[in-house]
Amino acid sequence: MLDINRIKSDFPILNRMVNGHSLVYLDNAATTQKPQAVINSLVDYYTKYNSNIHRGVHTLSQEATEKYESARQKVKDFIKADFVEEIIFTKNDTESLNLVAYSYGLANLQAGDEVILSSAEHHSNIVPWQTVAKKTGAVLKFVKLKGFNFDYDDYYSLLSDKTKIVSLSQGSNVTGEIIDFSKITNVAHEKGAVVIADAGQTTSHYLVNLKDDLQDVDFITFSSHKIYGPTGVGVLYGKKVLLEKMEPMLGGGDMIKEVFEDYATWNDLPYKFEAGTPNIADIIAMGTAIDYLVSLNKEEVRNHEKDLTNYAIQKLSELDFVEIYHAEGENTLPIITFNVKGVHSHDVGTILDQKGIAIRTGHHCAQPLMKKMGQIATCRASMALYNTREDINKLIEGLLDVKKVFNI
Repeated sequence: MLDINRIKSDFPILNRMVNGHSLVYLDNAATTQKPQAVINSLVDYYTKYNSNIHRGVHTLSQEATEKYESARQKVKDFIKADFVEEIIFTKNDTESLNLVAYSYGLANLQAGDEVILSSAEHHSNIVPWQTVAKKTGAVLKFVKLKGFNFDYDDYYSLLSDKTKIVSLSQGSNVTGEIIDFSKITNVAHEKGAVVIADAGQTTSHYLVNLKDDLQDVDFITFSSHKIYGPTGVGVLYGKKVLLEKMEPMLGGGDMIKEVFEDYATWNDLPYKFEAGTPNIADIIAMGTAIDYLVSLNKEEVRNHEKDLTNYAIQKLSELDFVEIYHAEGENTLPIITFNVKGVHSHDVGTILDQKGIAIRTGHHCAQPLMKKMGQIATCRASMALYNTREDINKLIEGLLDVKKVFNI
C-alpha cells in the first residue's frame, strides 16, 4: 500500500486553504501538482548554474548542458525508447502533435490519403490535422464510439490502403478510456500507415512503454505538467528512421550545422527540431519529476488510482441527480466526467470551489465529443497519486450542497 500521507507531504500546495477550506484538488487531468523536489530543482538551476546550453565552454554552461541532456536520458529510459536522440523537447503535447502534423504530415500526405482520428480526441489532435488536410487534400476519418468506448470494429472498417496516418489519444480526457494500442498498431502498419499516440493523459499513470503498452508505435507525445513536472515542456518521441527524414518545423539557432546566405543544413537528431534557447530549467525539473515517479511502486500507484476511480463511480452513482459519462471496463483512467441534472457545470464548479474543491468544468477541449454526447459542458473530477477516498467524500458533500442550492 502507498503511504499516502508521506506522498501528500511531498506536495506543498496541498497544505493550502481555499475559501476557508483545505484544498481538495481534483483537476489533475488538466495539470498535476508539483513535489517539493521539482520546485527545488527549479530553484537550484536559477541560483547555482543558470546558463545557456550547448554553446558555452565555461563551467555553468557545461553543468546546465549536462543536466539538460540527463533529462533527455531520463525520458528515454522512462518510456523505454531505443535511442536518446529519439526524444525531442517541445513546449507541450500540443506543439509535439503540431510538429508531427507539419513536419511529417505535410511531406507525406497527398490528395485522397486518409488520416484516422477518433470522436474522442482532444482539439490538439484534431485541429493540426484539419490544417494539414486542407493543404494536402487528405481526408480525415473519425472512429465512432460505442457508448463511451472506442469502437474497434469501426476502426478496422475505416482502415484501407489509403490510410497513411492513425493518430489517437491513448487515454480520453473525458471518458477515461485507455485505448489498447496492441489492437491499433499492427493492423495500421499492415496498411503502411504510421501510428501516433497522444499520451498526454496516460504518462503519469505508467502507461507509456514502448516495450509493452505502446509497442512499435511510431510517434508519442506528452506534456511535463501532467507528470508532476513544470509547465511549458513537452516531449515528442519518434522512431529514429522517421525523424531523420523529417524537415524541422522551426528554424533558428542550435538546429543548424551551417548557414549560408542562400541555404542551411540541419543539425543531427534530436537538435534539428529544437530551435533556439529551450526551456532549460523546466526540462531539467521534468527530469526530477520522472525521478519522483520512478521512485514509487507503479503497481501500488495504479492500484490506488483504480480504487479511487471505482470508489468515486460508486459514490456518484448513489446520487440520483448526477449523470455520469464514463467508459465501461476496468482499464480506465482516474477521470470521472459527470453533470448535475439541470445545473450548468460552471455553477457546479463555482459552488464546489467555495468548499475548496477544485474540479474542471467546460468542454475539456473535446467539443466534437461533447456534441455527440448532447452536452454543452460537463464537470470532471480527475485523481492523482496523492488523492484519497476522503477527497471523494468531500466532493460528494459538495454535490449535496449543489442539490440544496438549486433545490433539486
